[in-house]
Amino acid sequence: MISVVRAQKILFQTKRFNNISWICHRATSSAPTPTTTQLAHQVGHQVAADVVDPAKKIIAGAPYKSLSIGVPKETYLNEKRVALTPTVVSTLVKKGFTLHVEENAGIGAQFPNEDYQNAGAKIVSRNAAYASNIILKVRQPSPEDISVFQDKSTLISFIYPVQNKAIVDQLTQKQLNVFAMDCIPRISRAQVFDALSSMANIAGYKAVIEAANSFGRFFTGQITAAGKSPPAKILVIGGGVAGLSAIGTARNMGAVVRAFDTRPTVKEQVQSMGAEFLELHYKGSESGEGTGGYAKEMSPEFIEAEMALFAKQAKEVDIIITTALIPGKKAPTLITKEMIESMKPGSVVVDLAAEAGGNIETTRPGEKYVYKDVTHIGYTDLPSRLASQSSGLYANNISKFLLSIGSQDHFYIDLNDEVVRGSLILREGEWMWPPPKPAAIENPLSKAAVKDVKAEKKAAAEVLPPNYFTEHLKGSLLYTTGLGSLLGLGIISPNPLFANMITTFALSGVVGYHTVWGVQPALHSPLMSVTNAISGITAVGGLLLMGGGFYPQTIPQGLAAAAAFISSINIGGGFIITQRMLNMFKRPTDPPEHNYLYLIPGASSIGLYAWASQQGYHDINHLAYLAASLCCVGALGGLSNQKTARLGNTLGMIGVSLGLAATLGSIHLDMPLITQIGATMGTGGLLGALVARRIAITDLPQLVAAFHSLVGMAAVLTCVSHYIAECDHFVDDPAASVIKTALFLGTYIGGITFSGSLIAYAKLQGMMSGAPIMLPGRHAINSGLALANVGALAYYMMSADPMVGISMLGLTSALSMTMGLTLTVAIGGADMPVVITVLNSYSGWALCAEGFMLNNSLMTIVGALIGSSGAILSYIMCKAMNRSLPNVILGGYGTDSTGSGKAMQITGTHTEVNVDQTIDLIKESSSIIITPGYGLCVAKAQYPIAEMVDILRKHGKTVRFAIHPVAGRMPGQLNVLLAEAGVSYDIVHEMEEVNHEFTNTDLVLVIGA
Repeated sequence: MISVVRAQKILFQTKRFNNISWICHRATSSAPTPTTTQLAHQVGHQVAADVVDPAKKIIAGAPYKSLSIGVPKETYLNEKRVALTPTVVSTLVKKGFTLHVEENAGIGAQFPNEDYQNAGAKIVSRNAAYASNIILKVRQPSPEDISVFQDKSTLISFIYPVQNKAIVDQLTQKQLNVFAMDCIPRISRAQVFDALSSMANIAGYKAVIEAANSFGRFFTGQITAAGKSPPAKILVIGGGVAGLSAIGTARNMGAVVRAFDTRPTVKEQVQSMGAEFLELHYKGSESGEGTGGYAKEMSPEFIEAEMALFAKQAKEVDIIITTALIPGKKAPTLITKEMIESMKPGSVVVDLAAEAGGNIETTRPGEKYVYKDVTHIGYTDLPSRLASQSSGLYANNISKFLLSIGSQDHFYIDLNDEVVRGSLILREGEWMWPPPKPAAIENPLSKAAVKDVKAEKKAAAEVLPPNYFTEHLKGSLLYTTGLGSLLGLGIISPNPLFANMITTFALSGVVGYHTVWGVQPALHSPLMSVTNAISGITAVGGLLLMGGGFYPQTIPQGLAAAAAFISSINIGGGFIITQRMLNMFKRPTDPPEHNYLYLIPGASSIGLYAWASQQGYHDINHLAYLAASLCCVGALGGLSNQKTARLGNTLGMIGVSLGLAATLGSIHLDMPLITQIGATMGTGGLLGALVARRIAITDLPQLVAAFHSLVGMAAVLTCVSHYIAECDHFVDDPAASVIKTALFLGTYIGGITFSGSLIAYAKLQGMMSGAPIMLPGRHAINSGLALANVGALAYYMMSADPMVGISMLGLTSALSMTMGLTLTVAIGGADMPVVITVLNSYSGWALCAEGFMLNNSLMTIVGALIGSSGAILSYIMCKAMNRSLPNVILGGYGTDSTGSGKAMQITGTHTEVNVDQTIDLIKESSSIIITPGYGLCVAKAQYPIAEMVDILRKHGKTVRFAIHPVAGRMPGQLNVLLAEAGVSYDIVHEMEEVNHEFTNTDLVLVIGA
């Protein structure tokens, strides 16, 4: 993530950040400075010890500060490239090297002497450049160059030891260390040194440009008033780096491109660039996969079919570009003289293998000429014809390779280094090439294991036909269980009030289910926040139980006042933080919103209720609760659309306000009690508002967890308060068993929610380790706590003694809080999204229990909405993480193992990129997807990323975000952070929404995940 942010700064603020990590590893020595001859010997000498001698603690090799690098001017015919650019010279100077650049070495690549001097190099004569300890070149040295080399120095350059054996033999007489850039092994670690690919990329691009310059028509098809011009048809033979570069360039210029390669794996790459992949249809089955990224030599049967394909294509296409090479051998002849003669007049052929003998029979290496009206381009210096670009890439390759030879700012030839050994041609004049073959690596899968895997795959492929009877039987039994349960509740119902409450609960659960599923994933964080706010309806329970005068006078009244106080914190803080988040999603182009006008229905509804209540219309309370409940449903429903999201928050405020007003209207109030209620809820609301206004958006998960704990504690306090106040009346109440059960469940769920939320808060805030804490025997502990709660419930229900009831409620409070702690500590910080949504669901069910306890429809409806919301979000999170919802809800998230059998083996070779390469990838890509993770939140990187995205879009690039459901620490957190930084929600998508776009995307940036 830091690399991408740094890349953004480099790319768009034109400020180069130098890699200074090497400073930490500078080695100091009191040894005298060696002479030039001693130093050269030290550079070339191979010690059998490790890089750092453990006995003497001295780093082997020569320190950079004692070495000089020479960059002579290239003398090869028409060669304009230079081994180092001023930018790279600056980097090497900062590393400690002394740079000697021959006068006018970079003129051909448009790098004047002044640029090198400003970068810290010394402009010297030819002989002085060759007198350096290390010589960096592009082409192999000529005999004249070899004569001025210093004995026992080091040369890094393109060498091609097979073709240039005579040159290498002359170098042995100078006892040189010679590294060949063309012999660097093609492995993941060495990709940054791969100069062959860099030059091939340029050659492919330049080949198309040269062809276009010689072709007499447009590449792209056009329809004008003067007539129709068909697009040029281009055949590219070879799908390596050069071939793919040519394909991309030709496609961007509008040509119709066909491509062929003997390697089937190239097909997908060719097609992804919009070209047609030509395939052979013959009896044999043969793959051209070779070593080192090249194709192998094919069988005569394959070649015969291949030549027939090329002969047919030659008659159809306008341009042919060939790129086929076989290492150490002459390039294969793919286009014959007869094929050239069959081409249309004005056609063009470009042979990128001309220097190795050519793929086209009529090619003249190094020349451009016309044969039978077909223009032949056989240039062998295509990279040199784009000298500035190719020098820049080559300088990056060769400098990074140089810095990799040794360690800790010391140059040291370590034969145990695979890249060094593979590219080393001479060591002190002795032949070291070709390198020994690497030891064979035994396949970890035995033949028997391979057979087992094949058998498993075969068994998996044999899918049994569906058993429709079983499927319908399961559905039938499910409906039977549901309907039977509802009728069973009717049998045990103590009175009509319970039946009505069950009806309210069921219908509100259905409404909540469908409403929450309609919420946009981008608004899941506001959904969590607004449910936090409306969960403050737990204040209704506190208000109904409050009493006394200016302050509570009994324990139940004190508990009720405490419940009302902490509930009001949720109300005040929840709505304000929700409004803050929703305001971030507003775009400058959005129409104005006048949500303040909704004060009219809010004030008028409360005023109408107050008037009707004073007039003695007692049924107004039930309908006021209904109106408040519908407004809370509207609060969730409004989040289904960005345009109505802020209206939804306003409806939530109206609903909670009307619900609290209806509650106050249903109880007897006097001035002392009104004062107590006002002070309690006013203080709590003000405290919540202050916290919500000051908290950073990145700390939103902690705030949500803290608010959940308040809901849980409010439920516990309200339930205990109600039991103490009403326990004497349970003997004569036919609904006592229902009320007592609701009391116990409310206390139990509230206790788990309280302690679990506090642990989640501590983990998110960094107050305790985010790693799972696996308590010894935690499964047995949790099982014991659950059984103890069941025992407490049984004893509590059987006894009519108030002291027993109070004791059991106190016991389950302690047990449930302990259980919340043991369950949550076993869950890692990365799994907090699921923890928060599950706790959100728990808080809703606790509110439902309070509703049944107080026979309050408002609390039941709102509790069902919140419970449904948390359960659905938990399901979404679990599905995204391939976990089961029951496993999470039952607290099984911190288990030792979440799967069985062998882990999936990841095969293939990864590609490493650094900051500079990332910049180049961004520059070259037109379609980009950014996948952010929690690391973005921690680093607060949303602002530079938003700036980068804005600039990229202004440059015509298509950029969008793909967010995984559990990318942050709570659902939708990254959507909010990006909105805070000014990223329009139009380009922020759920990953499922853009999955189909990945195949047409040039670059995916995974940031902080």
